[in-house]
Amino acid sequence: MLIQKCTSLILLFLIVASTAAVSSTSVPRKSPEFIITESSGKRVPLSSFKGKVVMIEFLFLKSPKCLNLARTMNKLGVDLGARGFQPIAVAFPAPGSDATGPLVGYMADYFKLSYPVGYADKNEVDQYLSRAQSEVLRIPQVVIIDRAGMIRAQSGGRDGTTSLEDEDFLRNMLDSLLKEGVSAGPTSR
Repeated sequence: MLIQKCTSLILLFLIVASTAAVSSTSVPRKSPEFIITESSGKRVPLSSFKGKVVMIEFLFLKSPKCLNLARTMNKLGVDLGARGFQPIAVAFPAPGSDATGPLVGYMADYFKLSYPVGYADKNEVDQYLSRAQSEVLRIPQVVIIDRAGMIRAQSGGRDGTTSLEDEDFLRNMLDSLLKEGVSAGPTSR
């Protein structure tokens, strides 16, 4: 009986480990292109922010958790923007709701967000996040991209982490990424 339980536990561990190994959300990986449609209708490619450390929050407009993170990103943008940090928010429709330009614009104005805020449809978001239809959708979804265009962290889904919603954790991670690839300047002789 003990041997069967041990064998079952080992088999379960191997299944879980192999599922994680083939996950499409593994990091680091190259960020695919993504188009952010701003409330004005202007379409902004994610690649236009190359060379910056980018944090994207994919959010639902009526989620208090998402809106709280948007405010945190606003604060981080003010504090770290001069060093090359770029926050971006992309709303997409929750089941039975809407995420159109006017609603996104109202949200950005109401919360006085000082960074690009746009919207996309659910299929575009799922494709960008490499999210399978069978995966549980957890929001907010956060993606951190380094200066070279590599996704270095992603929340939600199987491999994600909720620590990307914590201001202190984000501040430390972003600080570290902002230091990467930045020359120290001229050296004295």
